[in-house]
Amino acid sequence: MTEITGGAVPPHTPATAASPGRGRTVSRQAIEEFLYAEAALLDDWRLEEWVELFTLDCVYEVPATDAPDADPGLSWSLIHDRRTMLEQRIIRLKKPEAHAEFPHSQTSRIIGNVMVTERSDDAVQVRANFIVSRMKAGKFDQYVGRYHYELVPDGTSFLIRRKKAVLAHDRLDPQGKISFVL
Repeated sequence: MTEITGGAVPPHTPATAASPGRGRTVSRQAIEEFLYAEAALLDDWRLEEWVELFTLDCVYEVPATDAPDADPGLSWSLIHDRRTMLEQRIIRLKKPEAHAEFPHSQTSRIIGNVMVTERSDDAVQVRANFIVSRMKAGKFDQYVGRYHYELVPDGTSFLIRRKKAVLAHDRLDPQGKISFVL
């Protein structure tokens, strides 16, 4: 197997990368299994377990659809949470008073085209496409886009230091809002 020594990963590179700072190999399959497990937690509405996949210094971001690459410190985002705000979001979503999500949406996620794009001394950068189908109150919506992850190896799995969900929508109509976790 070929190890990635840093920088962007060419399209023909095998699906492995040297694990940051550990000298072992991280396979794309291990990353895919982690992403599928994360999706299952969200689809099963196991949000408390999902938030535990994040590091204490994490960022979870859904940028505005018209400026997906803008600096979130200088522009508006749909969601830009650090760990404390992410935990508070989960607490709010689980309450019956959260009318937009009570009863909660039924979702089904498809994750694909998973690619290791870069590695550093302590993390692996990953890109993946997503389709999230949402059923709520007799209405069916789909959200499509791509995820950008910064994953930190943690034993035999990973923790999420950064997750950015970039929607491939030019607007949120007919969906109108995002009241669940992408």
